[in-house]
Amino acid sequence: MGWNTWNSFGCNINETLIHQAADAIVNSGMRDLGYQYVVVDDCWFDPNRDSSGNLRANPSRFPSGMKALGDYLHDRGLKFGLYEVPLDRTCAQYFGSYPGATGSLGHEAQDARQFAAWGVDYLKYDWCSPTGSIDDQVRTFAKMRDALAATGRPILYSINPNSVHEKTGPQRNWGDVANIWRTTEDITNVWDSGQTNGYPMGIQNIVNVNVPLSGYAKPGQFNDPDMMVVGRGGMTDTEMRSHFALWAIMAAPLIAGNDVRNMDAATATILRNQNLIAIDQDPLGRQAVQISNDGTRRVLAKQLSNGDVAVALFNQGGSTTTISTTASAIGLSGTSFDLRDAWTNAITSTTGTISASVPSHGTVVYRVSGGTPTPSSQIKGVGSGRCLDVTEASQTNGTRVEIWDCNGQSNQQWTSTAAGELRVYGGKCLDVNNNGTADGTSVIIWDCNGQNNQKWRFNSDGTLTAVGANKCLDVPNNSTANGTYLQIWTCHGGTNQRWTRT
Repeated sequence: MGWNTWNSFGCNINETLIHQAADAIVNSGMRDLGYQYVVVDDCWFDPNRDSSGNLRANPSRFPSGMKALGDYLHDRGLKFGLYEVPLDRTCAQYFGSYPGATGSLGHEAQDARQFAAWGVDYLKYDWCSPTGSIDDQVRTFAKMRDALAATGRPILYSINPNSVHEKTGPQRNWGDVANIWRTTEDITNVWDSGQTNGYPMGIQNIVNVNVPLSGYAKPGQFNDPDMMVVGRGGMTDTEMRSHFALWAIMAAPLIAGNDVRNMDAATATILRNQNLIAIDQDPLGRQAVQISNDGTRRVLAKQLSNGDVAVALFNQGGSTTTISTTASAIGLSGTSFDLRDAWTNAITSTTGTISASVPSHGTVVYRVSGGTPTPSSQIKGVGSGRCLDVTEASQTNGTRVEIWDCNGQSNQQWTSTAAGELRVYGGKCLDVNNNGTADGTSVIIWDCNGQNNQKWRFNSDGTLTAVGANKCLDVPNNSTANGTYLQIWTCHGGTNQRWTRT
């Protein structure tokens, strides 16, 4: 959590502005709610390195230097963030709005040592180039990852692989490279920009990209749908509240981008919502999974560390509508539940129905307590020693199911229902493709629909029968390799058809 200069000020930054913003974060109570990182984005540096190749502050903008700026922030209980890039030019330099070419290419270890010496706690590292394959990006981002680690200073590493580039953010789990990674192009303060994933992105567009990536999130590594634009105009208060609520339910970094020196009451109320901050910052580190989406009514649910579940009822349509789900659908069993409204703090009781009238583009968030979390488990192949896994943690209908090294992430967590379903991500079911019955028919995930091709039976010998086809879940050719797609096959009891729940 924190604040970044770019959305409100772009290149027009200096140390006086940073001091004022830092003081406002403290005096407004934002720091004490968790907004700690103050990130100085592009255009902070001298356009030229010194004679030894070191980065240095722009002397007219930051005459006291970056070490002094870091000290100012640390003295106020805040943390210091800076912007750099892995290639030769920063984004402002690439677009010609700032002189020089002071990217970290070829200077990774040197720059990392400099950041550590200045007391930097957060590095935003932005590709900002059309060049380079995704493999090039991985290798280049990893250089700075390793350089930061070598300094011995804990520095949160935030990368953006999307700027001026093919949108590689959603193409892989970047948790092996960075702590947080941008999944979309840059945000702008509109509800819907009409972009699937291109510059710039509205709130609804970003949500559409980020929701299916929930399987990547865990403590220490999170999808980043970009800095927030709460308080920057362009949207209604209802849309701004949805923006914040959806970032919270998606376990996103909460990086404010407004002018914190001049917040109106509505903006301050949104950014300081303690219920939503607690949901976002929950130590379990789960991102909400999609329970349902009919194009207008969308339900997302996020497991919390104390057994509660946060549920967002999100109205994507143009008029007020009622959105409903159940405690069972969000992974809770029992007969009595309390619903705490994240906006009003009011508590109501229910026997299982979770419902609200939600205005256009609005989001109602409840923290649901009571009952018992429905247990989920990994399903491990006896022959392969690997787990039933949704490929690339996708939540797209039709995604193949494979075996992969057991890792406990949400794309390997399966919940059995009384109807015989095996659910993953809450609303997706293990499914025999197209109601097939032939040997070799693929196994996929699909929206749960109650049909027989989504019903399974665990047998005493460890086999798992697809009820509709009366065939067994099977690893082709007794393979043990990661990424082997699963199928149904005539039951024979071999080790490639036997499974255990762990």
